[in-house]
Amino acid sequence: MRIVKKLGQAVATATLGMTIATGAMAGEVTIGFTGPLSGGAALYGENTLSGLRMAADEINAAGGFDLNGEKTTINVVALDDRYSPAQAATNAKRLKQENNAPVIFVPHSGGVFALQEFNVKDDFLVMAYTSVPTVTKKGNPLTVRIPPTFDSYMDPFTSYALEHEGKKLGMAGATHEYAKIWASMIKKEWLAKGGEVVSENPMDYNKSADFFTGVSRVLAEKPDVMFVGGASEPTGLVVQQARQMGFQGGFIIMDQAKIDEVSKVAGGLDMLNGAVGVVPLSAFEDEAAQSFIKRYEEKFDRTPGSEAAYNYLALNAIVTAMDETESTDPKTIRAALGDALKSMPAMKRPYDVTDVTKDGGFVSTPDMAVVEDGKIKMVPMQ
Repeated sequence: MRIVKKLGQAVATATLGMTIATGAMAGEVTIGFTGPLSGGAALYGENTLSGLRMAADEINAAGGFDLNGEKTTINVVALDDRYSPAQAATNAKRLKQENNAPVIFVPHSGGVFALQEFNVKDDFLVMAYTSVPTVTKKGNPLTVRIPPTFDSYMDPFTSYALEHEGKKLGMAGATHEYAKIWASMIKKEWLAKGGEVVSENPMDYNKSADFFTGVSRVLAEKPDVMFVGGASEPTGLVVQQARQMGFQGGFIIMDQAKIDEVSKVAGGLDMLNGAVGVVPLSAFEDEAAQSFIKRYEEKFDRTPGSEAAYNYLALNAIVTAMDETESTDPKTIRAALGDALKSMPAMKRPYDVTDVTKDGGFVSTPDMAVVEDGKIKMVPMQ
């Protein structure tokens, strides 16, 4: 069954969210989004959403796409879930029932797990912007994981920190589900390599702007390295406050937080000397990445991160799949994504993703960056 909205059908702006309409022609397909658009993770949510908005705007400006011979545009409807899995589930139900969205994007693992409880029954595809490995290992046939899994980061991140900073680790990550999984895996890897975890004090990055008490508890045990991470903005505040309290060591930064974004809040890259994390999009020099960055900066007046780039790529892949199959059926879209990624122009792929695994993960190469002498340095992952 085609899921196309005709002109003249209005979309109501939700109390907990907002509607982003990007024009219309003969018909529209609604793409749903549920993510944090308020609270401490609002910037993270807006960054993911901006990639979808940019893709939709470009697709619509180019005349939309063909659906059974009919020119069709994309309408992105976004609802705020405040990082709450329960609210994400409520939003998804609403997006399906009120907007008949065949695809819903979710940028946090708690929300993804909540939606996986009913998305097959309710017949919509979950586009999961999370690197938690179990998202695809659960075997949900209508889930696609967009970024690479974070388990590949555990060995190189901990090896670098142990070699360059010391053996005592203080845990100061966030409290949402994704951060808890990251923390447990980092701790296990650190101990297995002979390191010592001297303090653990996870904090709610989404609600607090003053982390003095939590950070001071972690630093009281004099760690050589701090594990930090949630959304970039609060992570930057944690780093800043740690430095203000005299911490001289390094940081292991969870992949949700981006080094360049963290540095802007923390007070500059010098504040992150000794840090290890994922490579920011801004550090990539290939033509596709640089073209995307330029267009994004012209549109939003800020430098994009991986959230924007990966979600931009993912929506282009979804639309290419619908165009090539002339279908909005979620199962058909999911089956066609591999071919869609291969046939997409390189300029639509700021990251080099050209396939999807059988269990639903985009195939891409994880990367690693360190900060030395106030500069971001790309380091090959061993």
